[in-house]
Amino acid sequence: MAPSTQFELAQPPNDAISSLVFAPEAPTRLLVSSWDKNVYLYDTHTDAEGGGHGTLLQTFEHRAPVMDVCFGADDNEAFSAGMDWTVRRIDLESGDQTVVSKHAAPVRRVVYSREHSLLITASWDNTLHVLNPSNTSLTALTITLPGKPHAMAASPSKVIIAMTSRLVHIYDLAALGASLASGSGAAPEPWQQRESSLKFLTRAVAAMPSDAGYATSSIEGRVAVEWFDASAESQARKYAFKCHRQTGTAEDGAADVVFPVNALAFHPAFGTFASGGGDATVALWDAAAKRRMKIYQKFPDSVAALAFSSDGKYLAIGVCPGFETGMEDYSGEGRTKVVIRELGETEAKGKGAK
Repeated sequence: MAPSTQFELAQPPNDAISSLVFAPEAPTRLLVSSWDKNVYLYDTHTDAEGGGHGTLLQTFEHRAPVMDVCFGADDNEAFSAGMDWTVRRIDLESGDQTVVSKHAAPVRRVVYSREHSLLITASWDNTLHVLNPSNTSLTALTITLPGKPHAMAASPSKVIIAMTSRLVHIYDLAALGASLASGSGAAPEPWQQRESSLKFLTRAVAAMPSDAGYATSSIEGRVAVEWFDASAESQARKYAFKCHRQTGTAEDGAADVVFPVNALAFHPAFGTFASGGGDATVALWDAAAKRRMKIYQKFPDSVAALAFSSDGKYLAIGVCPGFETGMEDYSGEGRTKVVIRELGETEAKGKGAK
């Protein structure tokens, strides 16, 4: 079995990383969005002239910091969410950008469902926009949210939105598609409305590829794992745990130092997931066995974003200064890194995985 290897991509962003995502087909095609107002497209496994790991294929400049990015219907289509209140479609071959949605405040998250051909955007104007980018004749749905959205993720059949006040709304994607196609402009009610199992603000949410449930993380060093099935038996399986903490010493009064859990990502095949935190570490967890499988060597700065490749062989890690020690004189320039880890064959395999 080939050993695990880890390397940094050449030509990383110049400021903090807001998100990163691998392509749905090509396992070495990676998009990275940054506060430096750009989206970056890399091939993680071809070396550029002059040395260095990976190749920066193209940079797509925006008017304001980019908060999120996702791939669309194929490896050549992407959508970005910006602080300029717009959602843009990016043709990754030609470089052309088209505004597909406008909100009344910065757009925090954007997800695309290939199964339903739906683009869903979540803005700090407390709305979701739902549209079909391949059918512009359909009028986009606008859904008013009861709180400001901070995290969003899509499973094969659901989209999960985590908001302020510990609110979590789950929508059925087929129902959203049917409402959009009807042209009535009327949005369906949430499939489920929940209160987060975590007591503090949600920082990240990730959906299980198996379509069974999701995980959320908070600013207070905790992760919760939950299932969609509302039956008492299924709900009894949900759990939460502490993580990304440093054990207190006598010098600091023996209190644990608690860090935000900034990022979550599920492995596409094994049902395990990775978490990344302000403590500059990444951990692998077995969701079914409720145990930590691995914690990686500490990075130089906070872990801001995580993504597994579609084949599960690679884990992309966005590393940049966090705000854990204050915001004075913040700069990610020269300290922002995109780390690619090639996983060993069983590295991310849970106890019960086949």
